[in-house]
Amino acid sequence: MLNPMRRIAWLLGGIALVALPASGAGLMELLDSMQPPRPERLELQLPALPSKPGRGKNWVGERLPKAGLSILVLAGHADSQRTSGSGTPGRAVDVGGARPMQQGITDELYWNLRTAKAVVAEGQRQGLDITFYDPGVRTIRNVQDPRTNWSVGQDHAAKGGYAVEIHYDAYAPYGIGAGIIPAVAFGFSVMDEALAKEFGAYPYDYRGMLGAPRRGVSLLEIGMLDGALEQGLRDPRRREATLNQIARRVVSALRQGLEQGSSIKAECLPTTSIAARCS
Repeated sequence: MLNPMRRIAWLLGGIALVALPASGAGLMELLDSMQPPRPERLELQLPALPSKPGRGKNWVGERLPKAGLSILVLAGHADSQRTSGSGTPGRAVDVGGARPMQQGITDELYWNLRTAKAVVAEGQRQGLDITFYDPGVRTIRNVQDPRTNWSVGQDHAAKGGYAVEIHYDAYAPYGIGAGIIPAVAFGFSVMDEALAKEFGAYPYDYRGMLGAPRRGVSLLEIGMLDGALEQGLRDPRRREATLNQIARRVVSALRQGLEQGSSIKAECLPTTSIAARCS
């Protein structure tokens, strides 16, 4: 004879079995209905290339990031070391013969990592929902690998979030300088418009539209890795102050983008060079 507790359990189990649909298809529908809804994904749409290569800012950022999604910050070249896309060594190393900041990676990646982490720390201090992603593997040759910056950034952008990758440009005369290279995959973002006001702007079709922007990841060039900027980063006495100043500039622009939305407009000077100065 069943004791009272076992009898109750047996009865509840029987009720549950009766309540389940008889067909396998019905059972699968019930299980599917219990899963959390999949996030909606934006459709990838690339703008047409202009008839002539662009100069200065030839785009307007109006798309707002989806509420509830963090700002995703990436460090450029974090997964492409020991390849042709490993980033600039900087003037100090390449011309001056200085030792790299860290063996095994370019100085650009070293500063990209330091700057990206400083931006996230400052953003969190100011109350932004902002996160940093590092693939942790410094050479990933398959660009479709789900661990790459491009893959993680594209997934975030396709859900409606904003993803930006930090870079330093090559030293003069090879580099161009500071500016935002806007993401193009899902429409131009107000966040890029705000960063253009602070750092300047590249044309959206720069170098035929780069791989990261084609996947929805914006590229922020902080400046050329030479001169006073590189000296400030390399000098141990000024390093933290230099990084914090850059981080505050980036976070201030991101906050303006979130707070002002589509009303924010970068006023850029006409230029015959590639990147435009804006305010």
